[in-house]
Amino acid sequence: MLSESELVISLTGRGARIGTERLSAGIIQGLLANGLELADAQGALERARAIKTPQELVCIQASLACTELGVGALRDALRPGMSENQLWSILHQAVIAGGGEYFETRLLNSGQHSNPWFQETSEKRIAANELVALDTDVVGCHGYYADFSRTFHVGPRAPSPRQRELYRTAREQVEYNIDILRPGMSFRDYAQRAWSIPERYFANRYYVSAHGVGMTGEYPYLYHQTEFEQAGYDGEIQPGMTLCVESFIGEDGGQDGVKLEQQILITETGTQVLSQFPFEESLM
Repeated sequence: MLSESELVISLTGRGARIGTERLSAGIIQGLLANGLELADAQGALERARAIKTPQELVCIQASLACTELGVGALRDALRPGMSENQLWSILHQAVIAGGGEYFETRLLNSGQHSNPWFQETSEKRIAANELVALDTDVVGCHGYYADFSRTFHVGPRAPSPRQRELYRTAREQVEYNIDILRPGMSFRDYAQRAWSIPERYFANRYYVSAHGVGMTGEYPYLYHQTEFEQAGYDGEIQPGMTLCVESFIGEDGGQDGVKLEQQILITETGTQVLSQFPFEESLM
């Protein structure tokens, strides 16, 4: 049996320049010892992965459909008194039973635990009339990502005016930014034209405005205008990209927050929303 180095040399010849993304130290040492030159291929591969093939889109849609069924089961089971972990497990069971692979994060939070975002799901008990926010982050069917966010209201009372205002604001941000995305738009132009976050929500904003998605979160990451010069980079929105458009709306020190996110496809003429789980009528 050929070693890794012998196999590569049989395909490329000695002295070839090989692009690599992730290799163990032993393989790297073996390739170098056999006269091969190694180059970092991560950037080129990320850009190639950003444009999805028709077959990949079938996998993404299957993953989303499975995850949406799971979120529906979670939504139906939501009751005051459950722990966040108990509620989150319902989504896990449905996704794994439907052929999904695993969850990359643990992001389901209620009430005060939802603000700021990025706190892990816990044993906190969900209280009556709280908001419950989640981000799916599912490596689902066929290994493709299903990444959308929703926020629910527990009841039994109707949502408060303040809760509705948070929700309407988050939805406005997501839908506004989807509406302006177009093929051929530069990342810089998008950052300049994207929805302006009100000052009272700015401190707890989601760290990017949108990001690529395929088998995980991936290139491109589209930064807010305020962070673009420091952290952003330019590029072009292209047909075939799948993006997740993000929003978290919660005041600094506020009692809760709303997380919404839509997974979309950039088409030849505009956008197509891929995540079809409905928004909450009671919060609008």
